[in-house]
Amino acid sequence: MLSLIVVEPLTRLSRENMKPWSKMQQRKHEPLDFITNGVQISLHAYNRIREKRERERERERERERMATVSLATVTIPYAELCRLCLAQPNMQHKRPTCSRPISSLRSSFHGLTFSSSLCSFPSSSFASQSQKRLGWASRGVVSMGAMEAGVGVLGTKMGMLTYFYPDGKATAVTVVGFHEGNIVTQLKTELTDGYTAVQVGYRRVRDRKLTKPELGHLQKAGAIPMRHLQEFRLRDVEGFEPGQRLKLEEVFKDGDLVDVSGNSIGKGFAGGIKRHNFRRGAMAHGSKSHRQLGSIGAGTTPGRVFPGKKMPGRLGGTKTKIRKLEIVKVDTELRTLLIKGAVPGKPGNLLRITPAKIVGKNIPKS
Repeated sequence: MLSLIVVEPLTRLSRENMKPWSKMQQRKHEPLDFITNGVQISLHAYNRIREKRERERERERERERMATVSLATVTIPYAELCRLCLAQPNMQHKRPTCSRPISSLRSSFHGLTFSSSLCSFPSSSFASQSQKRLGWASRGVVSMGAMEAGVGVLGTKMGMLTYFYPDGKATAVTVVGFHEGNIVTQLKTELTDGYTAVQVGYRRVRDRKLTKPELGHLQKAGAIPMRHLQEFRLRDVEGFEPGQRLKLEEVFKDGDLVDVSGNSIGKGFAGGIKRHNFRRGAMAHGSKSHRQLGSIGAGTTPGRVFPGKKMPGRLGGTKTKIRKLEIVKVDTELRTLLIKGAVPGKPGNLLRITPAKIVGKNIPKS
């Protein structure tokens, strides 16, 4: 009976310390095997364990070699620099048009750890991968989500009518009404949530319509029970506080351009002509294709339909945004907005109205 010798892990043994192999064992194993923790293993298994441990040691050495890079080597947009304040405290930005003092630093942002004037990457390879993934080489640090040009409001589509200007010109407008709401329920900051946003609630409901966690969240802000909660990503939340009511005349005025988003009218399953504005075929008796879709691809090569092919399917019923609509009138007495043109959805549909994004005016060019 063979008694295995307990030696240090992965210690190579010679033939003298091992029982001779049988012919079947010699075919299955290498001539020289190893014993680790009292268990005999083959040379192939030993090599796999050794490679795994080498990779672990390499990763450990890579973590220890933290590549410290100066902020000057990282392309950060000026607007992000003003918002995050990544330079040293008690200093002014070098750009002459900015006189905003530098405030406190955030401990981490998008995988970077910032000190007073330096930022440390976990590793040089991680830095290059992060720059490719976040697009620092051309756009600078990319923040999460879409930034709004300003805080907006939530409203309800009431219908459409004809509006006459003082000079007699007529235009079609959409009337947007407002239920009780548009109250700030929460402020999100970089330090607490990783991004800056204002959460707004809309449309009062009974208490039994909400769950206890939802009621607790609203009661914490001192707000009434509301059905809808939405966030507006901003660069700064100064001037807002929980429980504050957004006044319509303070947010918008006549002539402003706004972006209106909401769920469009669902039209059910539609064909290619109605859904994608395809042309129909000849309507003569000899035609075999009147409103059919037609060819959707080759037969043998590639022998499949490419993803994204425009085909019949469900039309409408999705979130839609219409940009740069003009506010014709802000009626403070009736608490309504008259917006030029059509907006998504049927009367009674929930709408999200925000200031229009105009590059160079309320959105920086960088």
